[in-house]
Amino acid sequence: MTDIARSLREKLLHAAAIDAPTQVSDLIAADGTRKWLFGVGSSAVETVYIPEVSRGTLCISSQAGCTLDCGFCSTGKQGFNRNLTTAEIIGQLWLANNALDPTRKNRVISNVVLMGMGEPLLNYDNVVPALRLMLSDDAYGLSRRRVTLSTSGIVPMIDRLREDCPVALAVSLHAPNDTLRDQLMPINRKYPISKLLDACNRYLDRAPRDFITFEYVMLAGVNDSETHANELVCLASKVSCKINLIPFNPFPSAGFKRSSPETIRGFSEILHSAGIVVTTRKTRGGDIDAACGQLAGMVKDRTRRTISLRRVPA
Repeated sequence: MTDIARSLREKLLHAAAIDAPTQVSDLIAADGTRKWLFGVGSSAVETVYIPEVSRGTLCISSQAGCTLDCGFCSTGKQGFNRNLTTAEIIGQLWLANNALDPTRKNRVISNVVLMGMGEPLLNYDNVVPALRLMLSDDAYGLSRRRVTLSTSGIVPMIDRLREDCPVALAVSLHAPNDTLRDQLMPINRKYPISKLLDACNRYLDRAPRDFITFEYVMLAGVNDSETHANELVCLASKVSCKINLIPFNPFPSAGFKRSSPETIRGFSEILHSAGIVVTTRKTRGGDIDAACGQLAGMVKDRTRRTISLRRVPA
């Protein structure tokens, strides 16, 4: 850093450290998707780059593991080790961009999504400073529309994010009613769908986009019937939203199967006929376990499966 005074450099040498996560592995899928395993102390987290014609999207992790234990997610089945620091979160972006452009002259990554390992809003104090660095013109310089935070629905933290650093919001819905969502996502017992939708509507007052993205994983025989689709239509009428259907990506001992292409298409048509904007996510990186829900990393589980919803913000 030769653009600052030598005396200040000497002070920083003793007062600060610049330590990025360490690269453990680097895999490239047949479709060009690239997955890194980055070491963060005694654990390792996964980061995925998805190249497309008009953009390059980086999916980054916010925690080593996850406490929420959603039934269809490989990360949740690992348990939880710890929150990542701001440096470890932003370090994934820094390292990935340098790997994609060793000259460091170009900004290859145009979009960032916090959809990797962990629940970002349960690591709020480290995630928000990382978001601000992504947005700052003195750092990475992305627009708020190009940074997306994905949450399972931590209602009070959605309200805080609205005030502190509103970026594009994606909500992992995955079920159209509380009974089913309770089974798939235990967090719903604390923040049921009605409270979650209210928080989404409040968030839209400050959001950089005029809609919330609802993510909906398609599980064969579980949440993919016509009845479920019609229930989802009713929910979608209460919030300005887009629905992103996600074909389930299997992992060992998952206990679920992917809905058939015909079922997904029929489900989508019901939503589309009701005037809802709906997309079906293309599965990318499946041959290197880099697809949605497959990120596992290396986590030393500290939860022993005893995590209580009482520990989640009230």
